[in-house]
Amino acid sequence: MVLEAVMIVVDNSESSRNGDYTPTRFEAQADAVNIIFQNVVQGNAESSVGLMSMGGKGPEVLVTLTTDQGKIMDGLHRTKKKIRGSAHLATGIQVAGLALKHRQNKSQRARIVVFVCSPVEEIEGDLVKLAKKMKKNNTNVDFVLFGDIDEDNHKKLEAFNREVKGSGEGSNLVVIHPSGKLLSDQLISTPILLGEGAGPSGGGGAGAEAGGASSEDFPFGIDPSVDPELALALRMSMEEEKARQEKKAREEAEAAKKASLESVEADESKPLLDKDGQPEGSGSKKDDDKMDTS
Repeated sequence: MVLEAVMIVVDNSESSRNGDYTPTRFEAQADAVNIIFQNVVQGNAESSVGLMSMGGKGPEVLVTLTTDQGKIMDGLHRTKKKIRGSAHLATGIQVAGLALKHRQNKSQRARIVVFVCSPVEEIEGDLVKLAKKMKKNNTNVDFVLFGDIDEDNHKKLEAFNREVKGSGEGSNLVVIHPSGKLLSDQLISTPILLGEGAGPSGGGGAGAEAGGASSEDFPFGIDPSVDPELALALRMSMEEEKARQEKKAREEAEAAKKASLESVEADESKPLLDKDGQPEGSGSKKDDDKMDTS
């Protein structure tokens, strides 16, 4: 899978206490955060994930980019005790973007995943300006809209998504309604985890509904909405096999190159003259005298 650095922003506003998602909105997104972490890190061992919160007094970086899931879980546990106030969406995205800008491995693709379960207080125009900035910085932004899925929230996030996505790929808006399924289970069958082409009509554009992928869109001939865990496992298995084959090809190419260099070095180490002062391989002086006497 793609080498990337992902900052996950959780909504720990007062709205996250609501129990319309099992067991609460906050704990539901905490489970989903762990699923995203596993998907990113298992997809590419050099990818990394960070964690932020955007509720209370303001955004807080809980865990810098890491490959240690224990740190992510600890950050979620600490945040559970800080559920208060309202969400600061725009500021949270800006801070996440700044954290990604200073990542050590610049070859990692920058991505932000934002969970939103509370009213979006920012005006649409300001969000569009922020989206333009994220696009300019080559930072993808995914939204998981759940909880307060009202028309105003949806409209604002769609406007952001249209601007940051443009004609490219990689930024998605996924809407997950309350149901008997866990939030994390529904997230598995979305473009955020499965990649482009997993949304309705084969696209992961603005307003994609969770579980909307069809078997025609999925390369393994199954419907990921029926068995999302199997769909994710199949895709990750395919990516792992692809990565294994690419690694094997690189190793074989490097071995061939090394063997070629060793052959050249061996030739260069041979003396140009033999012990009699004659060019190597031209025969000895004794042989030359024998030929003269004959």
